[in-house]
Amino acid sequence: MNLMRLLYFGLIALVMASCVSKKRLTYLQEGNSQVTDSLIPIKRSIEPYRLQVNDLLSIRVKALDQETVGIFNPISDASNVNANNEERLYFDGFVVDVHGNIRIPSLGDIPVLGYTVDEVRKDLEARLLKDYFKKEANVFVTVKLAGIRYTINGEIGRSGSNIIYRDQATIMEAIGNSGDIPLTGDKTDVVIIRQYPLGQKVHHIDLTNIDAMNSPYYYLKPNDLIIINPLPQKSLGTGTTGLQTFTTLMSVIAALATTILLFNRL
Repeated sequence: MNLMRLLYFGLIALVMASCVSKKRLTYLQEGNSQVTDSLIPIKRSIEPYRLQVNDLLSIRVKALDQETVGIFNPISDASNVNANNEERLYFDGFVVDVHGNIRIPSLGDIPVLGYTVDEVRKDLEARLLKDYFKKEANVFVTVKLAGIRYTINGEIGRSGSNIIYRDQATIMEAIGNSGDIPLTGDKTDVVIIRQYPLGQKVHHIDLTNIDAMNSPYYYLKPNDLIIINPLPQKSLGTGTTGLQTFTTLMSVIAALATTILLFNRL
């Protein structure tokens, strides 16, 4: 009987350890604050993104002289008329090559590595006004990143690469677009591998804490790799909810009890 009691206590302890607590499941918790209607100051990242190799740019030129403008604005081939947005950007966009340049008709190679999109826009406008247009032509240049591409893997509903067609997006939007983190995913330690001009860095963010919204890693950057690690409960295989764990362990207890009773009868 002492053996059975020890077994029961051990299994109860295992149940308690294998259940996933609510604190690890809820996003952006406010801690111990009892004020639910208070304004939470959010510090948005104001540091502009600087272009890197393999970034894809969408560039459009507008002016009163439509004939000259047509030289600089790419037009898809007829074979690509039914292509989706991503395919059109691939054919019509301007890729930053390994030398940090983009190649534009008539203008040739333009260095953009380490520039912001606003700096590229001003540079292109100055080049066009100098060599191709007069000031009266009202040259208007638009330079945008061709969406924010990211890859998300691990404990996520749908892993893979995605593109958000906006100038700014958050990691919560990336997770939402990928089917959310299941109960077995660790929201307290989400890994972000971010590219920089000299290499890659690994960052961590706790999405269960409201302070995550003030983190510089809360906002996506192009080519971010997001990794959602599994909770220890998944490797235990006892279940992710209390009911699942209880059902699994009761089956184990019943099997062990039956084995012990049969052994004692021998």
